[in-house]
Amino acid sequence: MSGFETFRALHAGGLLILPNAWDGASAALSVAAGARAVATTSAGVAWALGWPDGAAPPRADLLSALERIVRASGGAPVSADVEGGFSDEPSEAAGFVRRVVETGCVGVNIEDADGSAEALADKIAAVRAAVGADLFINARCDLWLRGIGPVEGRLEEAVRRAALYRAAGADGLFMPGVVEAGTITALVDLGAPLNLLARSGLADAAALEALGVRRLSAGSNIAAAAYGTADRLTRAFLADGGSAGQAAEAMDYGTLNGLMARAAGVAA
Repeated sequence: MSGFETFRALHAGGLLILPNAWDGASAALSVAAGARAVATTSAGVAWALGWPDGAAPPRADLLSALERIVRASGGAPVSADVEGGFSDEPSEAAGFVRRVVETGCVGVNIEDADGSAEALADKIAAVRAAVGADLFINARCDLWLRGIGPVEGRLEEAVRRAALYRAAGADGLFMPGVVEAGTITALVDLGAPLNLLARSGLADAAALEALGVRRLSAGSNIAAAAYGTADRLTRAFLADGGSAGQAAEAMDYGTLNGLMARAAGVAA
């Protein structure tokens, strides 16, 4: 079974939990912890490259980061968050996604953000035409995440957008910000694998699986938590030079180095 087929099959039943990686080390950690696939967080990748989320780091840097994540994932399927394709032009977005697939990624997330649904549908259609049927395209609808439009009309608009995206060639639907069970059920009933974003107020994995959700993403949460820990320890160290906090929080050196050696295929 190819990586494309494996990743697609992971959406066929049960709940696929994706911790979201931002570099080779976080990808290797995810797989070692039991993740069945790896998905990137565009925010985390941007931060690791020294850029803010929503900006456009040099494409060569992004593609190089994806290559490292694919290598460190050790054969586990990898899906890349490509934001809006890093272009307003469907053909350019499709060209970038083609290069993403060349890194070894078998899926992508592509989002409407605060743009029009029609614009994203055009990009999805262009991506599908450029890369063929194998790639799993997860269409992200940001109505809830960005608070777009009146609350009472969001589900109706999401249904409209989902139809556009699926007609254009999307395989899955990502609805970050949704937490209410009735809304989740209505979105599941649209028939495409539903992806939700971990956030306060969302039910646990067992409840989501029972509702029919097929994918749960951490998004940038774990990356932000890692940087939050680094910030706290750095400030404490600068304040008093103490090392106890660092030692208490650190992953065992031998364990971590051995994990990276396995990911790289070299001796520790």
